Amino acid sequence: MHAIAPRQFGPALAGLAAPSLAGLPGDRQAHAAARRAFVDLKRTFMHTLADIPGIDWLQAQVRAAEEPVDLWLLRAPAFAALAGADAQAKQRRQQLRRGLDSVFPDLDEPSGFSFL
Repeated sequence: MHAIAPRQFGPALAGLAAPSLAGLPGDRQAHAAARRAFVDLKRTFMHTLADIPGIDWLQAQVRAAEEPVDLWLLRAPAFAALAGADAQAKQRRQQLRRGLDSVFPDLDEPSGFSFL
């Protein structure tokens, strides 16, 4: 039986798969920019999760991530690992949220605030 990868369960995320390298120079530049954004997000995950005991599984999943959607699917356990009222935990959560927003700007629910 064919196993389905977790990244294939998000219909809203289906268009985020990496494009092929073939095509126009603009396509290649867009692919390179998307790859840099993914690597930056992966580094953000690793940095925010550093030095937290008992999350070896989560850190291994982040290291094994191959596409941005893999990291999107790990956001809930990452925020759970970063729970806490201290200033460092709050700063790490904010850093992770900014990283996710930079790669997935339109996937968050509206906050109720609007720009004029």
